Amino acid sequence: MVRKPQIAVIGYDAKLCTKAAYEAAYRVGTALAKRGAVVINGGLEGVMEATSKGAAEAGGLAVGIIPSDDASQANGYCGVVIPSGFGFARNFLVVNSADAVIIVGGGAGTLTEAATAYGRGTPLVAVRGTGGVADEWAGRYFDGRRTVKVSGADSAERAVTMALRAASRRASEHSTRQSKSTM
Repeated sequence: MVRKPQIAVIGYDAKLCTKAAYEAAYRVGTALAKRGAVVINGGLEGVMEATSKGAAEAGGLAVGIIPSDDASQANGYCGVVIPSGFGFARNFLVVNSADAVIIVGGGAGTLTEAATAYGRGTPLVAVRGTGGVADEWAGRYFDGRRTVKVSGADSAERAVTMALRAASRRASEHSTRQSKSTM
């Protein structure tokens, strides 16, 4: 069986999530599911709930990696819940599980997730017009190392296309490096 692409969607929690960000996140989740990808997120409310709901309603799978050890705290749209018990250190699990990351809005927690993905060289795509981290960092690098540029997309659907292409490129590069190292 071929592994499906795993795309993390990060962004606003319930306290800061705007209607525009929620709607964009829902469309991201729907588009990812329709394209056969697995949605990975933090499993709670806000952008996490919206992407999970979009994926679930489109027949896809959302994996929620929640901060507590109580699975009942996850939003009701996660098909798989991983109760990490790690608090917000679970942010590292979310992005480390991803082949690419899509940013929808976002505050300080989102910034830590995005910076972690950047440090690992994981492709990042920000949905412009959703506010916060997405709008602040779209089209930029986090630092002078220029590891990966945060690509900007003008729609949720375009963000999904960009993230899936980047994930596919990254998988091909990884496969090529792996086969060279076994020779």
